[in-house]
Amino acid sequence: MSPQDSDADRPLPGPPDPWRATSTPESRPGPPYLMTEMIAAEPAFAERLLGRLADPASPAARLAELIRSTARTREPIVVVGCGTSEHGAQGFVEIVRDGLGESGPEGSIVAAQAFEAALEPQGGGLLIGISHEGATWATSKAMTRAHEAGAQIAIVTVSDRSPGAAAADLVVATDELDQSWCHTIGYLSPLVVATAIAGHLSGKPAQPGAAREILGAGLRQEEAAEDAARKLARARHIIIVASGADRVAGRELTLKIEEGPWIPSAYRDLETFLHGHLPATGGETGLVLILSDRRRRAERFERARQVLSAAAELGLRSAAIAAEGALRELPLELTPAGRLVVPEAPGLPAPVAALLGTATPLQILTERLSRAKGTNPDPIRRDDERYRKAAAAAE
Repeated sequence: MSPQDSDADRPLPGPPDPWRATSTPESRPGPPYLMTEMIAAEPAFAERLLGRLADPASPAARLAELIRSTARTREPIVVVGCGTSEHGAQGFVEIVRDGLGESGPEGSIVAAQAFEAALEPQGGGLLIGISHEGATWATSKAMTRAHEAGAQIAIVTVSDRSPGAAAADLVVATDELDQSWCHTIGYLSPLVVATAIAGHLSGKPAQPGAAREILGAGLRQEEAAEDAARKLARARHIIIVASGADRVAGRELTLKIEEGPWIPSAYRDLETFLHGHLPATGGETGLVLILSDRRRRAERFERARQVLSAAAELGLRSAAIAAEGALRELPLELTPAGRLVVPEAPGLPAPVAALLGTATPLQILTERLSRAKGTNPDPIRRDDERYRKAAAAAE
């Protein structure tokens, strides 16, 4: 997955024209999967997208101004999505809130699950939908109902031709389509858009080269990911714990592990895990700590160390995706299942460094877990008639 690979530097295909929903990804007997190729493409993709959205006349700049003006009036700004896009929405909020700084009152921008937002539509302000292909039912419903209630609507999606785009006042199109259904580009896209928007809000332009560099650093964690995957693949279930902006990555890793290698998984906030969840764990439990957010790092680190110490007492198979500085202080014996290193990236805003820095490591770990379990992550099991019917039952 070398970031210098010429194939990885090529732009990904865009959505079909005229627009249509994607079909089940092509079947491959083994790696490299489509997911493998999407992960390798991410550094160059992020650099291209950030470079385009840095333009002061870009849709990202216009959305930044709309966010700023809505925040000034203290009207609600709600970002919604489903699945990977729900986590994209949460990451979008972390990054944009930081970009707003003092010009955004506390709580002025929040993330919500799209279905819940559709049930209780906001009566004004701004609703931003995150939908990679632009046709997620609940997200479209949330957008439509919020619009009917008086809100302005924006969407971050791959194409301005999608059904979701047709329901929006403002579209930020990311142009390049994830070829796997175990979304990686689909997760990264809204984070990159948010990074561009935060740059417009703060007056500190986003750095396309720095984004490429930190994502490329994650690609160099293949060997560590393979080692951790071999150990975690034998677990009966896996728990992911995190704090701060890393909670977004924790939720995304949980989803990815269930989609790709099909291992039952659960996410817990770092502190929450210590309050009643230990009795269900033991030697067959995998644990992954994500710790890269540099804000209040010392306090987060100390509690994380205690969590891993408790896990060690019970024989959990613990691994970590963590910043270099944190790993230097963390005893090796507390992560017997391995560790993936995230660069510190002090030149990037804290939530950007955390969310971009953990994106490729968590995805490579998922892909290597799929290899270890002998599963193809691309169709998210919908090449099995039972699971295809189960998905269709809710459509």
